[in-house]
Amino acid sequence: MTEILPSGEVLLSLPFTGRWLVQNSPARRVPSHGTDLLGERYAIDFVGVDRRGRTAGRRDWRTALATEPADRFVAFGRPILAPAEGVVLVAHDGEPDHGARRSQLALVPYVLGQRGRLRQGVHAIAGNHVILRLPGGGPFVALVHLRAGSLRVRPGDAVRTGQRLAECGNSGNSTQPHLHAQVMDSADLSVARGVPMAFRRYREWPRGHGEAEGRESGIPAEGAVVEPLP
Repeated sequence: MTEILPSGEVLLSLPFTGRWLVQNSPARRVPSHGTDLLGERYAIDFVGVDRRGRTAGRRDWRTALATEPADRFVAFGRPILAPAEGVVLVAHDGEPDHGARRSQLALVPYVLGQRGRLRQGVHAIAGNHVILRLPGGGPFVALVHLRAGSLRVRPGDAVRTGQRLAECGNSGNSTQPHLHAQVMDSADLSVARGVPMAFRRYREWPRGHGEAEGRESGIPAEGAVVEPLP
């Protein structure tokens, strides 16, 4: 059965290995992404980093003035794992991975195109994504912005915790390669409402690169770096 903490959060495993920077954490604010639309109320973003905490190992003129290749970023192509056992209900592929944007100049046309992406519908926002139904008939977990062509599962597949599902990408409404994860009450993103979640057994480096702390369960803080414990 789905494990739910006394405080009401659905308990998951972190859906990756290695170190990831936490952004848009519900530990900072709710709604975490500034909206309740698309089941995002308690969603969280993870951006892959290296041992030095960098999201990309290279900077050049494109970093300041233009878009950058997605494969320049640490997260791009990293394995994305099932955060719980469940059944795949949605496995959407075929959306392109965009160039990444770190410069303010490159972000301007991206921001101006936001309404257009919303009009195009869920796939333009979520990009390539997988939705799992957790044991007991729900709730549902969405893993979003996956790499085009990397999905290893199909609807109807039963998956176990830690099973490789896809790779991190930069598809959909994404400015640089990262994983967006959320729990919700429906597999239909257009009507889903967010459900609170927490993660089990991870190491967390606080913002500012303090000493790492091991946590049995919790919601990673905004700006922290996390890594699953064995």
